Amino acid sequence: MIQNLNRGSFQPFGSVLSPNDIEVFDQTLYLTRTQIPVYRATSDTYLQNTGAMTVLAIGKSHAELTRFYLDKPVCIQESLYFCLIPLMGDTQVQMRCQTQPTFIRHTESDLQPPHPMQVKELYTFFYQEKEQGFMFSGENHPVTELTYVDQGSMHSVVDGQDLLLEQGDIAIYAPGQWHMQYADMGVAPRFVTISFSVTDDALEKLKNRKFKAPQKAVTLLQTMLRETEKDDEYAQGMILALLTQLLLVLLRQADGPTEDKLRASNAIHSENEIIRRAQQYISSHVRDKLTVPVVAANVEVSASYLTALFHKNLQLSPGEYIRRVKLQESKLMIRENAMNFTEIAATLQYSTVHHFSRQFKEKFGITPSEYAKSVR
Repeated sequence: MIQNLNRGSFQPFGSVLSPNDIEVFDQTLYLTRTQIPVYRATSDTYLQNTGAMTVLAIGKSHAELTRFYLDKPVCIQESLYFCLIPLMGDTQVQMRCQTQPTFIRHTESDLQPPHPMQVKELYTFFYQEKEQGFMFSGENHPVTELTYVDQGSMHSVVDGQDLLLEQGDIAIYAPGQWHMQYADMGVAPRFVTISFSVTDDALEKLKNRKFKAPQKAVTLLQTMLRETEKDDEYAQGMILALLTQLLLVLLRQADGPTEDKLRASNAIHSENEIIRRAQQYISSHVRDKLTVPVVAANVEVSASYLTALFHKNLQLSPGEYIRRVKLQESKLMIRENAMNFTEIAATLQYSTVHHFSRQFKEKFGITPSEYAKSVR
């Protein structure tokens, strides 16, 4: 963090001067953000910023530098290490010293002040109330997605590995990361889904983790929900600002010891890739006649091995997974109201409409006809 420059805070490194303390500066340092040298002072060295906003980083070791906003002239003690970092574009600093500072090296990126992480754009913000045992068959997309479980519990399958999200948990999916969600039978979760893009890659820290949301994060989410109900010109900006704050809270928490992180070995990663490919194949061929051997052949493993992987990672068989995805697709088709039940059953490759209706009621607790009446 950049500190305020005053006599007390700067005392370990030198002194803060008034503009009249130095009559003449005899050198000008021209600074850019791409070439930032680190020096070692070989005599007392006087500096004064005459350009754009600049940070002075200084310390007894070039590996540990304290940052100050250089808005006053200073005198740096001999033998200390320092560098000058433009905050906005190129700038210049005047210098005076008896002997030239020794060049040590150019800075690495971690010496430059980090740009603040901000949410660039908000795409969707939904509060979802799902039926018991719901299943979302999975997707990937080029934006970041956050899920917060408000009530109940649900499973988040990320790149093939299952993570149980309970009430108060948050998970984040990175851009391009395959994920699907489902709930156990008898559980009807309620959760928030937010999709957005950010200016920074710092959210890589949050990928493949679940977080127990601290109270501050819950309060921010509640405030964001209230903002979605407002119809004024400020609501979108408020949500963006609140979401940025929420992500910063999670980034701070990510450095702590309490999060569950998915640290998969190469073998586990390979297993997850097989499951991910199987899930994608099932989702894209949901209206085909799907069997476990067909799916296994398309991901180039045996049916028995695929079954073992599903049981190990998802706690259900590939056949049950196929059944759930088809039934979820049938609900979408019923809502579209373009086919009757017999046509839906045939399209999804059920042997008879009665077989389809029986499985639908076993899964959702109501018949297709009752569901159709509830959504039309």
